[in-house]
This record gives sequence, structure tokens and C-alpha cells, in this order.
Amino acid sequence: MLGGRSGRSLVPDRPFGTAMTKFYWLVLAVLAVWRITHLLVAEEGPFRLFLRWRTVTRASFGGSWGELFNCFYCLSLWIAAPLAWFLGGVWTQRLILWPALSGAAILLERATAPPMPDYTEDPIESPGGEK
Repeated sequence: MLGGRSGRSLVPDRPFGTAMTKFYWLVLAVLAVWRITHLLVAEEGPFRLFLRWRTVTRASFGGSWGELFNCFYCLSLWIAAPLAWFLGGVWTQRLILWPALSGAAILLERATAPPMPDYTEDPIESPGGEK
């Protein structure tokens, strides 16, 4: 899955424990994608650095580029791309690793996110009958 003799990869090929080594790198890549994406999307960071960076990005670029740093799903794809490139040995592995790393990071985010409330409120109606 990761690495291989036919392409260049950062994952070393070793005769003993190759499957375990590749699984180890896959788990590390998933955790790295989740951590970096969560840091950029949801955390303030030291001295509120990431919060200020998101604010400046939104104000400077606007539109979809400004919203990129508010969406975990969107940003995880971009964070996963270079990791998939480095871990994959050939372009087909890289192409499959890219959404796989992002998807695994999204699953981790859903598993660690606080639960959503079980209720919704109806919109408040004004005296004139409008919502």
C-alpha cells in the first residue's frame, strides 16, 4: 500500500516487518493530517496566532479561499495531498492515499468532536405571522 519498489517513497522497504512498517507510516500520516487540520481550523494557537491568521485570510481573500480555513473537510484534503505524495510510491498509490488520509482524519474529527444537541428549536414567529 505505501511505498514500493516501482516508485520512490519515504517509507523504507525492509524484508522483515514490511507490512507493519507501512501500517505505522499510514497511522502516523492520518494522525498528522488530523492534527495539522484541527490546529488550523479549530484552535487559537499560541498568542492567538492561528485565530488571527484565519481572520486575516478571510478578510484578505474572501470567498472560497477565505472559507477554506473554516472547513475541516476542505482543509484536510489540502493537508493530506503532500503527505500522500511523500508516502505513495507510484501515482496510483498517491491518488488513493490522498482521499483516504483526508477521510480518516475526518473520521477522527467526528469521533473527537463534542456531541451535537439532540434538539432543535423552532424559529420565533413575529406577531404579524412572519417568521
